[in-house]
Amino acid sequence: MADWGPVFTAVMLFILLSPGLLIQIPGRSRYIEFSNFHTSGVSILVHSVLYFAFMCIFLLAIGVHVYIGS
Repeated sequence: MADWGPVFTAVMLFILLSPGLLIQIPGRSRYIEFSNFHTSGVSILVHSVLYFAFMCIFLLAIGVHVYIGS
């Protein structure tokens, strides 16, 4: 049995935390901007730190596990 929890968690967080797709921290004119499809080096750094923190929380602290199969 394969544990698909880390894979699903990583893919969903990658989609949700892509800078400029749904949210961008920090934005160009405001601290938080929504759906602007722009990015900067600082926002890439902030989003990658958030991605790492959420991955650690979901996989190590909470322990998300998804088993598929018989």
